[in-house]
Amino acid sequence: MSILLICNHKDPAPWAEALQKQLPSERIEIYPEIEDASSVEFILSWKAEAGIFDQFPNLRAVQSLGASVSHILDHQDLAPQIQIARIVDERLSQDMWEYVLAVVMAHLKRLDRYQELEKEKKWHPLPYKSIRDIHISFLGLGKIGAFVADKFSHLGFKVSGWSRTKKELEGIKTFEGEKGLIQMLERSDILVNLLPHTAETQALINEAFLERLPKGAYLINAGRGETLVEEDLLKVLDKGLLSAAYLDVFQQEPLAIDHPFWQHPKIRISPHIASITNIESASQQIVQNYRRLKSGEALLHSVSPQNGY
Repeated sequence: MSILLICNHKDPAPWAEALQKQLPSERIEIYPEIEDASSVEFILSWKAEAGIFDQFPNLRAVQSLGASVSHILDHQDLAPQIQIARIVDERLSQDMWEYVLAVVMAHLKRLDRYQELEKEKKWHPLPYKSIRDIHISFLGLGKIGAFVADKFSHLGFKVSGWSRTKKELEGIKTFEGEKGLIQMLERSDILVNLLPHTAETQALINEAFLERLPKGAYLINAGRGETLVEEDLLKVLDKGLLSAAYLDVFQQEPLAIDHPFWQHPKIRISPHIASITNIESASQQIVQNYRRLKSGEALLHSVSPQNGY
């Protein structure tokens, strides 16, 4: 039995090193350098090429190297008995909270605009907004979404959150279902998407969706790029319905150099860095799951292919 790393847009070497230290007697390989494809039973994956898992006839489990599993579910045809797991780490939640907080406060205090004025050598004080004035809403109240929403609530923001099924969270006005989603959008000064990519969230944030927001609302997408219809965001921004958008995730990554987002004056971009998996803590989860697989136990943080999370 061997462990195989298959990665795109993520260096597998540090992962292999961290795992080998904890599993010194196990064979850990990095694709495409494989001794025996039939011995591979546990794959650690990040955005592997479509259909690549078909090479491994005895595959028993696939572990995502992050919180997302859409890169597995959307591009690999896995037998029902193959277990799928993702990383669930408090550090991911904390990092996401810090990222969203930084983006929100820069928006409230007009820091992006001051950077522009600095380049123009203009001394021009601008009006700003305060925490007590802002209603911030979150799409997605899973582990990360609920954590981030709670943090904003404790800072004094008026906080709402939407999920597919009903949830009760102290200090947060929660909504569920299509009717609840519309109600939440209509009261949102800032909307933060933290939803996973599923069949239900695919292209959810489209033109009609964005037009439900109050005029001048601000969009932050730190969930999944597939949730946002990029062309529709451009339309809504150009119509002046939103004040701006801050985007960390995209339909295609890296973002193409000729993509219109780069040049749009109301869009700011970060390269999918809102919440990066910590190798030290995540590798410990992976080792636990490897040992569980060997002993016939269910994996930690397993994923339902039907639900997509």
